[in-house]
Amino acid sequence: MAMTRSAPDSCPGVLRLHQAADGPLARVRVPAGRLEPAQVLALARAASDLGDGNIELTSRGNAQLRRVRDAAELTRRLEQAGLLPSRTHERVRNIVASPLSGRVGGRADVHGLAADLDAGLRAAPRLAELPGRVLFTLDDGRGDISGLGGDIGVHATDADEFAVLLAGRDSGIRVSAADAVPVMLAAAHGFLEVSSGQWRLREVADGPRRVADSLGLATAPQRLEFGATHEIPIGWLTQDNGLVALGACIRLGSLPARLAEFLAATERPVLLTPWRGIVLADLEEWAAEQVVRVLAPMGLIFDAESPWLLVSACAGKPGCAKALTDVRADVAAAVGEVTERQHWSGCERRCGRPPGAITDVVATPAGYRVHPAH
Repeated sequence: MAMTRSAPDSCPGVLRLHQAADGPLARVRVPAGRLEPAQVLALARAASDLGDGNIELTSRGNAQLRRVRDAAELTRRLEQAGLLPSRTHERVRNIVASPLSGRVGGRADVHGLAADLDAGLRAAPRLAELPGRVLFTLDDGRGDISGLGGDIGVHATDADEFAVLLAGRDSGIRVSAADAVPVMLAAAHGFLEVSSGQWRLREVADGPRRVADSLGLATAPQRLEFGATHEIPIGWLTQDNGLVALGACIRLGSLPARLAEFLAATERPVLLTPWRGIVLADLEEWAAEQVVRVLAPMGLIFDAESPWLLVSACAGKPGCAKALTDVRADVAAAVGEVTERQHWSGCERRCGRPPGAITDVVATPAGYRVHPAH
């Protein structure tokens, strides 16, 4: 059954800010989560000079700045840093890829595909009409991304074969690495053809089948199954080339600008993950040891046993007018007692809830209500 939408999606960007309860919010798309050091520094300085002093990491590997004071100056800075390469397509560049792909394991390196997909999206004028909620996923075969419920995606089955995913499910279509991006772009055009205003492919009546048919490609009888995972890259990760990547948890996805400046100073790429953490890649061993020694006391979490890896939360007060309480402060007070995955919400909407089995802790006028995982 199709879902009917009465208005275009209101996802914010840089050029269209969201008027949050605590002030204007800007969302910066970061395809595949990859930031160069100069871009990390640009975001850090923008957060300090123009925002509330923090970079918020999102569940799509993007970045947000809250309480933006000068939208025009923010736009200028982000364009200069290469973080706003298209004014027409900025909100449709929602691309999530396996963060460790090409460095640690995986069947194929999907980061080159992510860059090609981003370029292809920006080169197609009509694809600027995609809703800002549409999500593209690229999984290198390890299964960390395909369970996130994207709209259009590929999942590596070997080094040169990918399953095409539509609305988070295996369509049965198999393509080569060379055809992966063209097929994803064709599927995006197909979404626009079958949509009557819906924001997500799963909301379109028989949408996945109709888009698959529009591609005109054969399907395999076997279908892969994907489930949500919670295998967050954390700690010391030896790369296939002998260098080191460091996976770090950020408390509730809020990265202080000063800490981001230290990350930029390593002069290594930073990957934002859909678990609101980071991977600092391509380090020599001695440099990785220095990073841990300096940045762990500043707030980066490299410990896989930290309870902070088990909790997530919505914005809460004062950022959201619908929230009944300051959820993040409450999480911080309770995190030491957490022993299972929990998502804390300031109201029944449960914004930001990760997929999969997780205990919901929901604020009500009478206090928090706990909904066990199922």
